[in-house]
Amino acid sequence: MPVTQDRDQDIIDAVHAALPQTLDDLRDMISIASVSSQAQHGEDVNRMADTLVGLIKLLGWDDVRLIQAGGKPAVLAHWPAPEGKPTVCLYSHYDVQPTGEVALWQTEPFVAVQRGERLYGRGTADDKGGLGLHLAALRAFDGKPPVGVTLLFEGEEEIGSPTLDALLAAHRDELEADAYLICDCGNWDVGQPAFTTSLRGVVDCVVEVRSLDHAIHSGEYGGVVPDALTALCRLLATLHDERGNVAVKGLVSGRAAEQLDYPEERLRAETGLLEGVQFIGDDSPVDRMWMKPSLSIIGLDTTPIALSSNVLIASARARISLRIAPGDTQENARDRLFEHLRVNAPWGVQVNCSNAEANNPSQLPFEGPICEQAFSAYTRAWGVEPVLTGTGGSIGMIASFQQAFPQATILGTAVSDPHSRMHGIDESLHLGDWSKGAIAEALLLDRLAR
Repeated sequence: MPVTQDRDQDIIDAVHAALPQTLDDLRDMISIASVSSQAQHGEDVNRMADTLVGLIKLLGWDDVRLIQAGGKPAVLAHWPAPEGKPTVCLYSHYDVQPTGEVALWQTEPFVAVQRGERLYGRGTADDKGGLGLHLAALRAFDGKPPVGVTLLFEGEEEIGSPTLDALLAAHRDELEADAYLICDCGNWDVGQPAFTTSLRGVVDCVVEVRSLDHAIHSGEYGGVVPDALTALCRLLATLHDERGNVAVKGLVSGRAAEQLDYPEERLRAETGLLEGVQFIGDDSPVDRMWMKPSLSIIGLDTTPIALSSNVLIASARARISLRIAPGDTQENARDRLFEHLRVNAPWGVQVNCSNAEANNPSQLPFEGPICEQAFSAYTRAWGVEPVLTGTGGSIGMIASFQQAFPQATILGTAVSDPHSRMHGIDESLHLGDWSKGAIAEALLLDRLAR
C-alpha cells in the first residue's frame, strides 16, 4: 500500500497532539541531575532510569526492565513486531555531563527554562531531548507502533559507555534489530536535518611530568633545576606544529566525502571565536573537524595562583583529549600519543601516561531501502532534504553496535544543532526542530511497516 499524504498528515497530527505532555515529561527529566561521572549523583542516575521505566510502562508496554553489566543501569523495553514487519531499536542516553561553573549559567542547569524557541537546561539536547523524541513518536501510535520496537536507553554514554559491549553481548538476542536509530548526533543547522555518516573516536589520557621529589626554592635553584610545570608546558607545545596541525606521528587522516561549505563567518558565529583569533590547521573545515585528528588540553593539575609560592614545582599533570579520524583505532592512537609524550619530554623529566577513556571512530554508510525510507520521512517532516554530514564528536557506542550487529542499518539522527552548546554552559534544544524530529521518526516507523 503506497504512503499517502493523508496518512502522513494523520501521523503528523498525532505527534503534535503528543508533544505537550512529552514536553512536560522532558522538563521533569531535566530536573534529575543524572551526571554519570560524579559519584554524588549516583542516586539521581538510578532515579532517572526508574523514571524512564515508568514512562514506558505508561505506553502500555509490559516488557520493560533495567539491565546492568557492572555499571550504571540501562533501560531495555520491547514492543513485539507484527508478523512480517521489521524491528527498529531506538537508542538515546539519559546520563548528562557535569554543569561546569553554575554561576555562568543564565538559569539553573537542572531547571528547564524556555526562552524563545529554545529550551535551556543540562541534557536538553544531549540527550534527554532524544528520549522525549522517541516517546512522542511512540505516543503518536498510542504506544502501539506498526513495527517491532526495542528501546535501549543507556546511562553511561557520557563516560564512554564502558559496560555497553558487555550489555550487547549478554542481551544480543533481545537487542537484535533490522535498524538502529541512534538519536545522539547533530543536525547541520536549525531547520536543516542531517544524517551522520562519520564520527571521530577519542583517546583521553592524563600525562604527569615529574622533575623533583619535593618542591625547592625557585631563587636558590632556578636556572639550574627544571620545574615540572615548565617542562610540561614545553612538552604540550610539541603536540602541534606552528599551523596548529596535530604533530603526533602515525595517526590516520582522511578526507570528507561530502565537502559541505562551512564558511568562516558561520564558524566564528557558532564558536564565539574572539576577534583577531585565527583558526588552526590546514585543509577544509569539514576535513579538519570530521576526518583529521585533533588534540586539546582540557585540564591541568598544578598549584593554583592563589596558593602559589616561590618554589620550583615538583610535578604537574595535564588531561589530553585526542580525537581520532575514521580509519584509525583507539589502540594505535593511544600508543602513538604515549610514544610522542615520552620521546619529546624535555630535560630528561619523568613522564607517566594513564588512559581514562577511549572509543573507536565510525563510518555509517547511508545506503539501502531503510535509508531511502528515512530520507523520505525526514524530508516530509522537515520540508527540506536532509544532508549527510560527519561529526568531530565521539559516540563510541556506535562502533559497538556496528561490531555486534554488522548486517543492520544504523542511522545517526539528532535533536541538537550547532547552537545547542552540548557539554557547555547554557545547553539548549530548539523546540521546533525537536518536534520535527519526532514527526520524522514516527513517519519512518510507519513507512517501514509498509
